[in-house]
Amino acid sequence: MTATAAIETLILVQTAAQACEDKKGEETRILALDPSESALADFFLITSASNERQAVAIADEIELKIKHDYGIYPNSVEGRRQGDWILLDYVDFVVHVFRAERRAFYDIERLRKSARPLTPAEFDAELKVALAEKTREARAKAKPAAKKASAKKAAAKTVAKKTAAKAAKKSPAKKAPAKTAAKSAAKKSAAKKAAKKK
Repeated sequence: MTATAAIETLILVQTAAQACEDKKGEETRILALDPSESALADFFLITSASNERQAVAIADEIELKIKHDYGIYPNSVEGRRQGDWILLDYVDFVVHVFRAERRAFYDIERLRKSARPLTPAEFDAELKVALAEKTREARAKAKPAAKKASAKKAAAKTVAKKTAAKAAKKSPAKKAPAKTAAKSAAKKSAAKKAAKKK
């Protein structure tokens, strides 16, 4: 997965976690799965609901928010009809919305011992660090390109100045016709004044 795709996944997971919070999901956890053990997804988002209607409302909110903000639909949705355990599969991350009793029974956190559990606040902090690092990398890449562009502009200006200087040396400066006409008119009027005085 490229760095850009990884950050996009982090943003989607953050959006889903926010939707859980908006619909009063309880004990929301994000499991960062170990890549060597999980070919399924990079993250599990797990939250609890007090009843089936709330579980469906949380799942609907997650789906709606991600669809509205990013135009992405889940690859598959399971368990919506029963409302005990709703699973939204977004390929790079999977959302599990449990009724509290079902969550305790299945205990996915215990099954995924190698996964690193994060609260939404911890996840947000990690996302900010990842975004800041990506910004620094982008700026570092942009600086050499900007230096090359300014060096090219400076070289082009130097060449233009040298060309102009050579052209000026090769052809002697011609007097402007307006100045020549003004000088000859001044000489004529001076000659007329001298003739009148005599």
